[in-house]
Amino acid sequence: MNIASKKLCLVIASAVFILAGCKKKPARPDPSATVLGPNGGGNISPEQVNPALDPNAAGLTQRDPNVIETDDMIKGLLGAVYFDFDKSNVKESERAKVQAAKDYLAKNPKHRILFEGHCDWRGTDEYNLSLGDRRATAAKNYLLSLGLAADKVEANSKGSLESSKNADDATMAKDRRAEIIVLKK
Repeated sequence: MNIASKKLCLVIASAVFILAGCKKKPARPDPSATVLGPNGGGNISPEQVNPALDPNAAGLTQRDPNVIETDDMIKGLLGAVYFDFDKSNVKESERAKVQAAKDYLAKNPKHRILFEGHCDWRGTDEYNLSLGDRRATAAKNYLLSLGLAADKVEANSKGSLESSKNADDATMAKDRRAEIIVLKK
């Protein structure tokens, strides 16, 4: 084969390759044939927009996005116990939350409770760790005073580890707490 015929074969092969790779663009669908219709809203029933309204889903419950559950624990199921600035006593207004933990354990006897003490960002790390421990222990002791067995409850401190630095008063008030964590194992 001479050079000219090789070039011709190469040009023909390139043309076939290029033409085979190019396809026609698909036609755009008619807007009235789409789910949303021509005006973007169409005639969609509420069941199609919000599956929670679907009558076939009546037995399903929506999850709370604030509840975190793993194989070992459930965090956020029971409300946190909040404390005043630099205080570790369980306020009367917060005692119902500890009672709710006792009620939960009565229905789930294989589980246990962990009180995790937290503080706002003010104070030294050492002081906040100690204050978090006092808060968790105060909540634990209150739960024990309600008649719960000591082996069903624990306490530990995170101090200011998870607090919002230089936060406003409302945020700091949320940082001063004892989280109630359900231990499954």
